[in-house]
Amino acid sequence: MEIIDRAIADLNPIFTQIDLQIKHNLRKVLQVFRDHKVGTHHFSSVSGYGHHDLGREVIDAVFAQVLGAESAAIRVQFVSGTHAIACCLFGILRPGDELLSLVGAPYDTLEEVIGQHGSGQGSLREFGISYRQVDLTESGEVDWDAVAIAVKPETKMVLIQRSCGYAWRSSLSIPEIERIIKLVKQQNPNVVCFVDNCYGEFVADFEPTQVGADLIAGSLIKNLGGTIATAGGYIAGRHEYVEAASCRLTAPGIGTSGGATLDQNRLFLQGLFLAPQMVGEAIKSSHLASYIFDALGYKVNPSPFTPRRDVIQAIQLGSAEKIIQVCRAIQRYSPIDSYVDPVPGNMPGYVSELVMAGGTFIDGSTSELSADAPLREPYTIFIQGGTHWTHLAIALEEVIANLGYGNS
Repeated sequence: MEIIDRAIADLNPIFTQIDLQIKHNLRKVLQVFRDHKVGTHHFSSVSGYGHHDLGREVIDAVFAQVLGAESAAIRVQFVSGTHAIACCLFGILRPGDELLSLVGAPYDTLEEVIGQHGSGQGSLREFGISYRQVDLTESGEVDWDAVAIAVKPETKMVLIQRSCGYAWRSSLSIPEIERIIKLVKQQNPNVVCFVDNCYGEFVADFEPTQVGADLIAGSLIKNLGGTIATAGGYIAGRHEYVEAASCRLTAPGIGTSGGATLDQNRLFLQGLFLAPQMVGEAIKSSHLASYIFDALGYKVNPSPFTPRRDVIQAIQLGSAEKIIQVCRAIQRYSPIDSYVDPVPGNMPGYVSELVMAGGTFIDGSTSELSADAPLREPYTIFIQGGTHWTHLAIALEEVIANLGYGNS
Protein backbone atom coordinates (compact mmCIF):
# COMPACT_ATOMS: atom_id res chain seq x y z
CA MET A 1 0.00 0.00 0.00
CA GLU A 2 1.21 3.48 -0.85
CA ILE A 3 0.69 4.87 2.66
CA ILE A 4 2.75 2.09 4.23
CA ASP A 5 5.53 2.46 1.68
CA ARG A 6 5.65 6.18 2.40
CA ALA A 7 5.72 5.55 6.15
CA ILE A 8 8.65 3.13 5.83
CA ALA A 9 10.63 5.61 3.74
CA ASP A 10 9.96 8.53 6.09
CA LEU A 11 10.71 6.50 9.23
CA ASN A 12 13.95 4.98 7.92
CA PRO A 13 16.24 7.48 9.74
CA ILE A 14 14.42 6.77 13.01
CA PHE A 15 14.71 3.01 12.45
CA THR A 16 18.47 3.45 12.02
CA GLN A 17 18.71 5.29 15.34
CA ILE A 18 16.72 2.52 17.02
CA ASP A 19 19.19 -0.03 15.64
CA LEU A 20 22.01 1.90 17.32
CA GLN A 21 20.05 1.82 20.58
CA ILE A 22 19.69 -1.94 20.19
CA LYS A 23 23.45 -2.23 19.74
CA HIS A 24 24.08 -0.19 22.90
CA ASN A 25 21.76 -2.32 25.04
CA LEU A 26 22.97 -5.60 23.55
CA ARG A 27 26.58 -4.66 24.29
CA LYS A 28 25.55 -4.08 27.91
CA VAL A 29 23.86 -7.50 28.13
CA LEU A 30 26.83 -9.27 26.58
CA GLN A 31 29.21 -7.63 29.06
CA VAL A 32 27.08 -8.76 31.99
CA PHE A 33 26.98 -12.34 30.66
CA ARG A 34 30.77 -12.28 30.45
CA ASP A 35 31.14 -10.79 33.92
CA HIS A 36 29.14 -13.64 35.45
CA LYS A 37 30.66 -16.35 33.24
CA VAL A 38 27.26 -17.59 32.14
CA GLY A 39 27.55 -21.13 30.75
CA THR A 40 25.38 -24.04 29.68
CA HIS A 41 25.57 -25.48 33.20
CA HIS A 42 23.38 -22.56 34.32
CA PHE A 43 20.55 -23.90 32.16
CA SER A 44 20.05 -26.78 34.61
CA SER A 45 17.17 -26.49 37.03
CA VAL A 46 16.28 -27.97 40.40
CA SER A 47 12.84 -29.06 41.56
CA GLY A 48 10.88 -28.91 44.78
CA TYR A 49 11.84 -26.06 47.09
CA GLY A 50 14.38 -24.74 44.62
CA HIS A 51 17.17 -24.48 47.17
CA HIS A 52 20.74 -23.93 45.95
CA ASP A 53 19.75 -23.38 42.32
CA LEU A 54 23.00 -22.06 40.83
CA GLY A 55 21.26 -21.11 37.59
CA ARG A 56 18.63 -19.05 39.41
CA GLU A 57 21.29 -17.31 41.47
CA VAL A 58 23.22 -16.34 38.34
CA ILE A 59 20.01 -15.18 36.64
CA ASP A 60 19.19 -12.94 39.62
CA ALA A 61 22.71 -11.48 39.52
CA VAL A 62 22.68 -10.98 35.74
CA PHE A 63 19.31 -9.23 35.70
CA ALA A 64 20.31 -7.07 38.67
CA GLN A 65 23.45 -5.84 36.90
CA VAL A 66 21.64 -5.23 33.62
CA LEU A 67 19.03 -3.18 35.50
CA GLY A 68 21.64 -1.34 37.57
CA ALA A 69 20.25 -2.69 40.83
CA GLU A 70 21.77 -4.06 44.03
CA SER A 71 19.60 -7.14 43.87
CA ALA A 72 16.91 -8.81 41.78
CA ALA A 73 14.49 -11.73 41.99
CA ILE A 74 13.48 -13.33 38.68
CA ARG A 75 10.75 -15.86 39.35
CA VAL A 76 8.41 -17.99 37.28
CA GLN A 77 6.09 -17.93 40.33
CA PHE A 78 5.11 -14.32 39.54
CA VAL A 79 1.82 -14.76 37.67
CA SER A 80 2.02 -11.34 36.02
CA GLY A 81 3.48 -7.88 36.28
CA THR A 82 0.56 -6.96 38.53
CA HIS A 83 1.47 -9.84 40.84
CA ALA A 84 5.09 -8.69 41.05
CA ILE A 85 3.93 -5.14 41.78
CA ALA A 86 1.48 -6.37 44.43
CA CYS A 87 4.27 -8.31 46.17
CA CYS A 88 6.31 -5.11 46.34
CA LEU A 89 3.38 -3.18 47.83
CA PHE A 90 2.44 -5.81 50.42
CA GLY A 91 6.06 -6.62 51.19
CA ILE A 92 6.89 -3.07 52.28
CA LEU A 93 3.68 -1.31 53.32
CA ARG A 94 2.18 -1.88 56.77
CA PRO A 95 -1.11 -0.87 58.48
CA GLY A 96 -1.24 2.88 58.89
CA ASP A 97 1.10 3.54 55.98
CA GLU A 98 0.10 5.49 52.90
CA LEU A 99 0.74 4.61 49.27
CA LEU A 100 0.95 7.75 47.13
CA SER A 101 0.68 7.67 43.33
CA LEU A 102 2.37 10.69 41.78
CA VAL A 103 1.18 10.30 38.18
CA GLY A 104 -2.56 9.98 38.52
CA ALA A 105 -4.56 6.78 38.63
CA PRO A 106 -2.64 3.50 38.31
CA TYR A 107 -3.23 0.82 35.70
CA ASP A 108 -6.66 -0.82 35.92
CA THR A 109 -5.44 -4.12 37.40
CA LEU A 110 -3.98 -2.34 40.44
CA GLU A 111 -7.28 -0.76 41.45
CA GLU A 112 -8.50 -3.95 43.13
CA VAL A 113 -5.09 -4.48 44.74
CA ILE A 114 -5.36 -1.01 46.28
CA GLY A 115 -9.02 -1.54 47.19
CA GLN A 116 -10.67 1.05 44.96
CA HIS A 117 -12.87 -1.53 43.22
CA GLY A 118 -14.04 -5.08 43.69
CA SER A 119 -14.78 -6.90 46.94
CA GLY A 120 -11.74 -5.44 48.69
CA GLN A 121 -10.76 -8.88 49.92
CA GLY A 122 -7.02 -8.96 50.56
CA SER A 123 -6.53 -5.41 49.30
CA LEU A 124 -4.28 -2.75 50.79
CA ARG A 125 -7.37 -1.02 52.07
CA GLU A 126 -8.45 -4.13 54.01
CA PHE A 127 -5.05 -4.12 55.69
CA GLY A 128 -5.45 -0.51 56.79
CA ILE A 129 -3.11 0.94 54.18
CA SER A 130 -4.42 4.18 52.69
CA TYR A 131 -4.07 5.39 49.13
CA ARG A 132 -3.85 8.87 47.65
CA GLN A 133 -2.91 10.19 44.24
CA VAL A 134 -1.63 13.37 42.68
CA ASP A 135 -3.65 13.85 39.52
CA LEU A 136 -2.07 14.85 36.25
CA THR A 137 -2.62 18.32 34.86
CA GLU A 138 -5.42 18.94 32.37
CA SER A 139 -2.92 18.48 29.56
CA GLY A 140 -1.90 15.06 30.93
CA GLU A 141 1.47 16.12 32.34
CA VAL A 142 3.01 15.56 35.77
CA ASP A 143 1.86 18.24 38.22
CA TRP A 144 5.33 19.19 39.40
CA ASP A 145 4.18 21.80 41.90
CA ALA A 146 1.84 19.30 43.55
CA VAL A 147 4.49 16.56 43.57
CA ALA A 148 6.92 18.90 45.35
CA ILE A 149 4.61 19.11 48.40
CA ALA A 150 2.73 15.80 48.16
CA VAL A 151 4.57 13.70 50.76
CA LYS A 152 2.94 13.48 54.19
CA PRO A 153 4.27 11.95 57.44
CA GLU A 154 2.29 8.75 56.82
CA THR A 155 3.56 8.35 53.25
CA LYS A 156 5.68 5.20 53.19
CA MET A 157 5.88 4.56 49.45
CA VAL A 158 5.33 6.50 46.26
CA LEU A 159 4.16 4.70 43.13
CA ILE A 160 5.54 5.94 39.81
CA GLN A 161 3.96 4.24 36.80
CA ARG A 162 6.35 4.54 33.89
CA SER A 163 3.95 3.66 31.07
CA CYS A 164 0.75 5.43 30.17
CA GLY A 165 -1.36 2.35 30.93
CA TYR A 166 -4.88 3.01 29.71
CA ALA A 167 -4.54 6.77 30.21
CA TRP A 168 -4.16 9.35 27.44
CA ARG A 169 -0.87 10.73 28.67
CA SER A 170 2.77 10.61 27.75
CA SER A 171 4.69 7.79 29.36
CA LEU A 172 7.45 8.98 31.66
CA SER A 173 11.00 9.52 30.49
CA ILE A 174 13.93 8.50 32.66
CA PRO A 175 14.81 12.18 33.36
CA GLU A 176 11.21 12.77 34.52
CA ILE A 177 11.36 9.74 36.81
CA GLU A 178 14.65 11.02 38.21
CA ARG A 179 13.11 14.44 38.84
CA ILE A 180 10.12 12.92 40.65
CA ILE A 181 12.40 10.84 42.88
CA LYS A 182 14.54 13.85 43.77
CA LEU A 183 11.44 15.85 44.73
CA VAL A 184 10.21 13.01 46.94
CA LYS A 185 13.57 12.47 48.65
CA GLN A 186 13.84 16.20 49.35
CA GLN A 187 10.61 15.94 51.34
CA ASN A 188 11.47 12.67 53.10
CA PRO A 189 14.55 10.61 52.18
CA ASN A 190 13.04 7.52 53.83
CA VAL A 191 10.07 7.26 51.47
CA VAL A 192 10.40 4.24 49.18
CA CYS A 193 10.31 5.25 45.52
CA PHE A 194 8.76 2.36 43.61
CA VAL A 195 8.51 2.32 39.80
CA ASP A 196 6.10 0.15 37.83
CA ASN A 197 8.58 -0.50 35.03
CA CYS A 198 6.29 -2.49 32.71
CA TYR A 199 6.77 -1.80 28.98
CA GLY A 200 9.78 0.46 29.60
CA GLU A 201 12.78 -1.87 29.88
CA PHE A 202 15.54 -1.31 27.29
CA VAL A 203 13.74 1.65 25.71
CA ALA A 204 16.33 4.07 27.10
CA ASP A 205 20.02 3.92 28.05
CA PHE A 206 19.19 3.71 31.74
CA GLU A 207 16.62 2.08 34.01
CA PRO A 208 14.89 3.80 36.97
CA THR A 209 17.12 1.99 39.48
CA GLN A 210 20.07 3.87 37.96
CA VAL A 211 18.50 7.28 38.69
CA GLY A 212 17.44 6.72 42.30
CA ALA A 213 14.47 4.33 42.29
CA ASP A 214 14.51 2.08 45.37
CA LEU A 215 12.52 -0.69 43.72
CA ILE A 216 11.11 -1.61 40.29
CA ALA A 217 8.99 -4.47 39.03
CA GLY A 218 7.64 -5.87 35.81
CA SER A 219 6.60 -8.89 33.76
CA LEU A 220 8.78 -11.30 31.80
CA ILE A 221 6.17 -11.72 29.07
CA LYS A 222 6.78 -8.09 28.29
CA ASN A 223 10.12 -6.50 27.35
CA LEU A 224 12.70 -8.38 29.43
CA GLY A 225 11.53 -11.85 28.42
CA GLY A 226 12.51 -11.27 24.80
CA THR A 227 9.25 -12.94 23.61
CA ILE A 228 10.39 -16.42 24.67
CA ALA A 229 10.04 -16.42 28.47
CA THR A 230 6.89 -18.47 29.01
CA ALA A 231 5.84 -16.85 32.30
CA GLY A 232 7.14 -14.95 35.28
CA GLY A 233 8.09 -11.53 36.51
CA TYR A 234 10.88 -9.65 38.24
CA ILE A 235 11.61 -7.25 41.05
CA ALA A 236 14.87 -5.33 41.36
CA GLY A 237 16.36 -2.57 43.45
CA ARG A 238 17.84 -2.16 46.91
CA HIS A 239 18.55 -5.52 48.49
CA GLU A 240 16.40 -4.98 51.60
CA TYR A 241 13.34 -4.11 49.52
CA VAL A 242 13.81 -6.97 47.06
CA GLU A 243 14.02 -9.36 50.00
CA ALA A 244 10.93 -7.86 51.63
CA ALA A 245 8.92 -8.22 48.42
CA SER A 246 10.23 -11.77 47.93
CA CYS A 247 9.06 -12.69 51.42
CA ARG A 248 5.58 -11.78 50.27
CA LEU A 249 5.93 -14.03 47.21
CA THR A 250 7.26 -16.97 49.25
CA ALA A 251 7.27 -16.60 53.05
CA PRO A 252 9.22 -14.84 55.79
CA GLY A 253 12.48 -16.66 56.28
CA ILE A 254 12.49 -17.94 52.68
CA GLY A 255 12.45 -14.78 50.59
CA THR A 256 14.74 -15.01 47.57
CA SER A 257 16.26 -18.36 48.60
CA GLY A 258 13.30 -20.42 47.35
CA GLY A 259 11.34 -21.00 44.18
CA ALA A 260 12.07 -23.76 41.69
CA THR A 261 12.79 -22.42 38.22
CA LEU A 262 10.97 -25.31 36.52
CA ASP A 263 13.40 -25.63 33.59
CA GLN A 264 13.03 -21.95 32.67
CA ASN A 265 16.67 -20.94 33.19
CA ARG A 266 17.72 -21.11 29.55
CA LEU A 267 14.61 -19.25 28.42
CA PHE A 268 15.15 -16.48 30.96
CA LEU A 269 18.78 -16.03 29.93
CA GLN A 270 18.13 -16.33 26.20
CA GLY A 271 15.12 -14.05 26.51
CA LEU A 272 17.25 -11.38 28.16
CA PHE A 273 19.80 -11.75 25.34
CA LEU A 274 17.04 -11.27 22.75
CA ALA A 275 15.28 -8.48 24.64
CA PRO A 276 17.18 -5.48 23.21
CA GLN A 277 16.36 -6.59 19.66
CA MET A 278 12.71 -7.40 20.45
CA VAL A 279 12.20 -4.07 22.23
CA GLY A 280 13.77 -2.26 19.28
CA GLU A 281 11.38 -3.96 16.86
CA ALA A 282 8.45 -3.07 19.10
CA ILE A 283 9.55 0.58 19.12
CA LYS A 284 9.75 0.56 15.33
CA SER A 285 6.25 -0.92 15.24
CA SER A 286 5.06 1.87 17.51
CA HIS A 287 6.40 4.53 15.15
CA LEU A 288 4.82 2.78 12.17
CA ALA A 289 1.39 2.48 13.78
CA SER A 290 1.52 6.11 14.87
CA TYR A 291 2.46 7.28 11.37
CA ILE A 292 -0.32 5.32 9.66
CA PHE A 293 -3.14 6.27 12.02
CA ASP A 294 -2.00 9.90 12.12
CA ALA A 295 -2.06 9.97 8.31
CA LEU A 296 -5.60 8.57 8.41
CA GLY A 297 -6.69 11.46 10.63
CA TYR A 298 -6.79 9.85 14.10
CA LYS A 299 -5.30 11.27 17.30
CA VAL A 300 -2.18 9.34 18.28
CA ASN A 301 0.04 9.34 21.36
CA PRO A 302 2.98 9.49 20.96
CA SER A 303 3.14 11.23 17.59
CA PRO A 304 4.96 9.52 14.69
CA PHE A 305 8.41 11.09 15.07
CA THR A 306 8.50 11.53 18.85
CA PRO A 307 11.20 9.53 20.69
CA ARG A 308 9.64 6.60 22.55
CA ARG A 309 9.48 6.18 26.31
CA ASP A 310 7.90 2.71 26.23
CA VAL A 311 6.55 0.31 23.61
CA ILE A 312 2.89 1.35 23.77
CA GLN A 313 1.12 3.23 20.98
CA ALA A 314 -2.25 4.78 21.78
CA ILE A 315 -4.79 5.69 19.09
CA GLN A 316 -8.14 7.38 19.67
CA LEU A 317 -10.52 5.64 17.28
CA GLY A 318 -13.68 7.28 18.55
CA SER A 319 -16.01 4.27 18.54
CA ALA A 320 -16.29 0.73 19.84
CA GLU A 321 -16.96 -0.53 16.33
CA LYS A 322 -13.61 0.76 15.04
CA ILE A 323 -11.78 -0.78 18.00
CA ILE A 324 -13.28 -4.15 17.16
CA GLN A 325 -12.39 -3.76 13.48
CA VAL A 326 -8.74 -2.99 14.27
CA CYS A 327 -8.51 -5.89 16.72
CA ARG A 328 -10.02 -8.24 14.14
CA ALA A 329 -7.44 -7.21 11.57
CA ILE A 330 -4.51 -7.75 13.92
CA GLN A 331 -5.91 -11.07 15.09
CA ARG A 332 -6.41 -12.23 11.50
CA TYR A 333 -2.73 -11.61 10.80
CA SER A 334 -1.47 -13.19 14.01
CA PRO A 335 0.50 -16.43 13.77
CA ILE A 336 -1.64 -18.17 16.42
CA ASP A 337 -5.47 -18.24 16.57
CA SER A 338 -5.80 -16.20 13.40
CA TYR A 339 -9.31 -17.66 12.99
CA VAL A 340 -10.53 -16.28 16.33
CA ASP A 341 -12.91 -13.30 16.31
CA PRO A 342 -12.11 -10.80 19.10
CA VAL A 343 -15.27 -9.77 20.95
CA PRO A 344 -15.81 -7.58 24.03
CA GLY A 345 -15.63 -9.38 27.34
CA ASN A 346 -14.82 -9.11 31.02
CA MET A 347 -11.33 -9.88 32.32
CA PRO A 348 -10.29 -10.37 35.96
CA GLY A 349 -8.87 -7.16 37.41
CA TYR A 350 -10.42 -4.81 34.85
CA VAL A 351 -13.43 -2.56 35.41
CA SER A 352 -14.49 -2.04 31.78
CA GLU A 353 -15.14 -4.65 29.14
CA LEU A 354 -12.08 -5.25 26.99
CA VAL A 355 -11.41 -6.21 23.41
CA MET A 356 -8.05 -7.87 22.87
CA ALA A 357 -6.17 -9.09 19.82
CA GLY A 358 -3.22 -11.27 20.57
CA GLY A 359 -2.57 -14.39 18.57
CA THR A 360 0.70 -14.88 20.41
CA PHE A 361 2.87 -17.91 21.09
CA ILE A 362 2.93 -17.00 24.80
CA ASP A 363 -0.60 -16.46 26.12
CA GLY A 364 -1.03 -12.79 26.97
CA SER A 365 2.43 -11.82 25.79
CA THR A 366 2.58 -8.15 24.93
CA SER A 367 6.15 -8.48 23.69
CA GLU A 368 4.63 -10.11 20.65
CA LEU A 369 2.24 -8.05 18.53
CA SER A 370 -0.99 -7.36 20.38
CA ALA A 371 -3.69 -4.73 20.74
CA ASP A 372 -6.27 -4.13 23.42
CA ALA A 373 -8.78 -1.51 24.45
CA PRO A 374 -11.25 -0.87 27.26
CA LEU A 375 -14.67 -0.15 25.79
CA ARG A 376 -15.12 3.33 27.19
CA GLU A 377 -14.84 6.83 25.79
CA PRO A 378 -12.88 8.15 23.99
CA TYR A 379 -12.43 4.59 22.66
CA THR A 380 -8.67 4.41 22.64
CA ILE A 381 -6.84 1.33 21.44
CA PHE A 382 -3.34 0.43 22.63
CA ILE A 383 -0.99 -1.39 20.28
CA GLN A 384 2.22 -2.83 21.66
CA GLY A 385 4.98 -5.30 20.94
CA GLY A 386 5.99 -6.92 17.71
CA THR A 387 8.91 -9.28 17.16
CA HIS A 388 9.55 -7.49 13.85
CA TRP A 389 7.99 -4.32 12.48
CA THR A 390 7.25 -6.00 9.16
CA HIS A 391 4.62 -8.14 10.92
CA LEU A 392 2.71 -5.02 11.91
CA ALA A 393 3.14 -3.57 8.42
CA ILE A 394 1.33 -6.61 7.00
CA ALA A 395 -1.41 -6.42 9.63
CA LEU A 396 -1.88 -2.69 8.99
CA GLU A 397 -2.88 -3.41 5.40
CA GLU A 398 -5.87 -5.32 6.77
CA VAL A 399 -6.52 -2.60 9.35
CA ILE A 400 -6.70 0.06 6.65
CA ALA A 401 -9.09 -2.07 4.60
CA ASN A 402 -11.30 -2.86 7.63
CA LEU A 403 -11.62 0.83 8.44
CA GLY A 404 -12.83 1.49 4.89
CA TYR A 405 -9.82 3.21 3.36
CA GLY A 406 -9.37 0.71 0.55
CA ASN A 407 -5.94 0.73 -1.11
CA SER A 408 -4.73 3.97 0.44
